[in-house]
Amino acid sequence: MNEKKSGGFWKKAALLALEFLLVVLLITTVFGEKGLIEIARARKIQAGLMHEIEILKQDKARLEREIAALKADPNSVDKEAREKLWLMKPDEKVIIKKPDK
Repeated sequence: MNEKKSGGFWKKAALLALEFLLVVLLITTVFGEKGLIEIARARKIQAGLMHEIEILKQDKARLEREIAALKADPNSVDKEAREKLWLMKPDEKVIIKKPDK
């Protein structure tokens, strides 16, 4: 009988150790450095960065079209100089309208 009791003790100890190990693995899998929560956070950051990359690609394409137009069309250079740099020809006058309140 004594052997059965001691065998039962080791069986319970092994089961308890296994349960503890499983709990530790579960906690590590969810909350660890490379756990599920961190993976979800990284995917969210990645999605934001991919969206930002797409916006920057669109801006780049727009700027490339603008550069091509400036190289090809002298009127577009004149238009950009007037709108962005407030340049005018010697015989022109610029009228600035005050904004309505």
